[in-house]
Amino acid sequence: MRTPAFPWRPAPGTHHRTPQGSHRTPTRFGGRRGTVWTAAALLAAVPLVPLVPLEAPPAHADPVVAEERRDDLRQDLDAILDTPALKGAVSGVVVTDPDTGETLYSRDGGERLLPASNMKLFTAAAALEVLGVDHTFSTEVVVEGRPGNRRSVEDLYLVGGGDPTLSAEDLDALAADVAASGVKMVRGDVYADDTWFDSERLVDDWWPEDEPYAYSAQISALTVAHGDRHDTGVTEVTVSPTSAGRPARVDLGVAEGYAELDNRAVTGSAGSGNTLVIDRPVGTNTITVTGSIPQGGAPVTVLRTVDEPAGLAAHLFEQALERHGITVTGGTEAGTAPEGRFGTRVLADHESPTLGEILVPFMKFSNNGHAEMLVKSIGREVADEGSWEAGLAGVESALVGLGVDTSDLVLNDGSGLSRGNLVTADTIIDLIQRSREASWRETWSASLPVAGVADPFVGGTLRLRMGGTAAEGVALAKTGTMTGVSALSGYVPGPDGGGLVFSVVNNGHSGPAPTGVQDAVVVRLAEYLGHRAPSGVRPRSAPHTGGELECSWELTC
Repeated sequence: MRTPAFPWRPAPGTHHRTPQGSHRTPTRFGGRRGTVWTAAALLAAVPLVPLVPLEAPPAHADPVVAEERRDDLRQDLDAILDTPALKGAVSGVVVTDPDTGETLYSRDGGERLLPASNMKLFTAAAALEVLGVDHTFSTEVVVEGRPGNRRSVEDLYLVGGGDPTLSAEDLDALAADVAASGVKMVRGDVYADDTWFDSERLVDDWWPEDEPYAYSAQISALTVAHGDRHDTGVTEVTVSPTSAGRPARVDLGVAEGYAELDNRAVTGSAGSGNTLVIDRPVGTNTITVTGSIPQGGAPVTVLRTVDEPAGLAAHLFEQALERHGITVTGGTEAGTAPEGRFGTRVLADHESPTLGEILVPFMKFSNNGHAEMLVKSIGREVADEGSWEAGLAGVESALVGLGVDTSDLVLNDGSGLSRGNLVTADTIIDLIQRSREASWRETWSASLPVAGVADPFVGGTLRLRMGGTAAEGVALAKTGTMTGVSALSGYVPGPDGGGLVFSVVNNGHSGPAPTGVQDAVVVRLAEYLGHRAPSGVRPRSAPHTGGELECSWELTC
């Protein structure tokens, strides 16, 4: 068994349709207490305020003054939310003190809304509750157990167990273990067995137009994860210029030899525009590249999904077997490990990191594939059925067991990509407050992005937001964005204990996602609790140009 070291390290990003490193213009919101600045500029990471159990903050010596402070907070939040950015939108906004049970602010908190990736809060909590912090996922290499020559086997089966972090390096290590077992030849085929989950690859209402992109990869119990962020079911496609008028050069990454390539891209003259389109037409396993890339220009690298991720895993495993001196006379196929008279014999196995560790890339980077694999793993655990139907039922049951009121909750997937999901801000608040009593509360909280912290494995999808404000290094929250939907929900711990829980869910806005409005709410809460912006640092921002995607191509997280 191999249990590799699992250092979380920042990885350079090359994702999706919009560039990374984008910022948002700061917005002023007037209130009784003056101007509130929000920022999406990233400053240097600062030491985090330790996440301590929320305890009731000391009551203000003068109850009248304390009530005036709360009134000021409410009026400022009203002013923040009464902005043209939310014209025509519905916003569920709730702020509570979880220790006193007091609701400091509520606007449309009971309105059912689309949560986008705030749905992952529910999925992560249910996974921790059902599977446990120390749960791991196994991948095995097995052969039929009949007696015979152990240097030569008929067929080899790569059996997936729902590991969302299985890498090409892990497959190579498995192949090395097979070679160490004495096997020199596979007379038949290498089979990819992903029957731990069912064969449904995509949720019924996910947009087909999204299928080529990493946030909408097919879900399989046997899939290869890319990079330190562990994007599943994808390959890195790189397009490079050659000479003007000549075809561009395309590298399909790990999918070379598995996916087909239709390259119609050309190299334009030096200084010409980049018009590349890199796609995978629905229903195919063909990467199509069209348009032009300028001569002398930098290569373009993107992630694109593959059809049937288990097939890619088997393809890479077969290559690894050959590298380790094992001859495969057949090819790769989909198949199920035998359960006949002789059963199976395990030649090699790989154990994933713990669920607690996996939650870091899952929640920090809002990984949709991880969410859906966890849902199906929950189904396997509670009903011996790796399906969305069984898994979502298991999620809801776990939430009810935590004491969450699920009467206003509609679950259609685990990631929030589906527009069939519905939730209220009140329900999100309920979940966050209930989580404080769970044994896994610290693991869950530590997986949340932290406002304004540069390290992407800490700041996650909030690393470019609220830098230089009172919320920097303090607020922990889950983002969520798709077309017309944006959400931010989490905690603001107090400097000396205590803290507040908040949820902001915006639906129906036009134009860019109102992340500046959400940030202003959180900064105001941090100030209310007594946090201050870094001394001498002015919040900085840049015009909004897009960012990493969570749920849909039009808007960003």
